[in-house]
Amino acid sequence: MIRLKSIENRSYIKRNVILLLLLILMIVVISFLAPHLVPNDPYETNALYRKGAPNLKYFFGTDKLGRCIFSRVIMGTRTSIVSALLVVAASFTTGTALGVLAGYYGGFLDRVVTGICDIFLAFPQMILAIGVAGLMGGTMTNAILALALTGWTTYARLSRGLVMALKNEAYISAARLSGSTGLEIMVEHILPGIAGELIVNASLQISSVMIGFAGLSYLGLGVLVPEAEWGSMISEAVGYMQQAPWAVMAPGAALFITVLLFQLLGDSLRDYFGVGRGAYE
Repeated sequence: MIRLKSIENRSYIKRNVILLLLLILMIVVISFLAPHLVPNDPYETNALYRKGAPNLKYFFGTDKLGRCIFSRVIMGTRTSIVSALLVVAASFTTGTALGVLAGYYGGFLDRVVTGICDIFLAFPQMILAIGVAGLMGGTMTNAILALALTGWTTYARLSRGLVMALKNEAYISAARLSGSTGLEIMVEHILPGIAGELIVNASLQISSVMIGFAGLSYLGLGVLVPEAEWGSMISEAVGYMQQAPWAVMAPGAALFITVLLFQLLGDSLRDYFGVGRGAYE
């Protein structure tokens, strides 16, 4: 009976993962097809309909320059999601590689990587990202670099700890005695064993990176106007929010829904892989 409930629970979690992946895939497809999906030019101004209410032509109304908010939200999907995926990909690759090497070989390399991580973690990640972006200047590329430079430490510490717990296992020792090189052991045996935890962490980080990227743009350190991006759109519209609340609500809702989907995906993947809760029977 307990086993049957466990199987049913796992099937339910699997369906949730698939559903969330399909919804996120749909958003990603929209981001790549954004230029072909917008009903109006997202950068065209209309002096005769500034701060206009939503109607059949402008589904989400217009901003202070008469630009179509719906079209700008759709175009902002590409900027926000692509930038977040680039940050996570760079952080994931760099941090995991350094963490696996440090955990497997230990010694001086481990002390160096751990020391660098401790230096970065001595400051709040967002504060450090703001400082880096401020020094490099406010552009989309610099915002991506700033978030990537401050995000790799999470993967490094996580992968290091996981590798240190696995490298003395019997099957790793057997692979070592069979003549496998350190690189082969890390790629063929260790990485598959820690992939679940890393994937969960990456899916959860995407949502935090999107909020961080929007925050940098809101402060003028990320995507700059007139480029369509949810954070910069909110920053532009907050000054006239009482006259045109839809100018803030539309990009804010888009950011909230997308972040929520990635967060739910991370939680579902955590349950599916049994991370932190013990493996499913």
